[in-house]
Amino acid sequence: MPNRSRGVALTILAMLLALMALSNFGKPFAHNPGVGFVFLGMRLSGAANMIVAPIFGAILVVYVYGILAMRKFALPLGIFYAAYVIVNMPLFIFRYHGTAVMQEHSWAYLVPYPFVAIGVSSGAAWLLYRRRADLR
Repeated sequence: MPNRSRGVALTILAMLLALMALSNFGKPFAHNPGVGFVFLGMRLSGAANMIVAPIFGAILVVYVYGILAMRKFALPLGIFYAAYVIVNMPLFIFRYHGTAVMQEHSWAYLVPYPFVAIGVSSGAAWLLYRRRADLR
């Protein structure tokens, strides 16, 4: 019988993704105009932010459940989310390079953030792929 324990690394990555889901659910209620869900490189506000941010929050909740329960649907969801993050990051940078939006954040945030975001999303998908025989 295959080992179905998800392990420490997948558990930690699932918890980090759960925090991202919470962050997405909170974005429509932020009082700071600089906070909004970034969709395909564009920071959303208003009605678009109120619709898209909770949708991605819900996707992440389902993904986290899939990781924690070691469900097969978690793998394609993880690949989708990792690809989305990898595409979203450079689109945001290209769109807002040299603008006030980029100046809202310090370099101490802007430099490591893509590595963390891509590392967590891709790392979870990669670990799920390696453990695909254990998914049920």
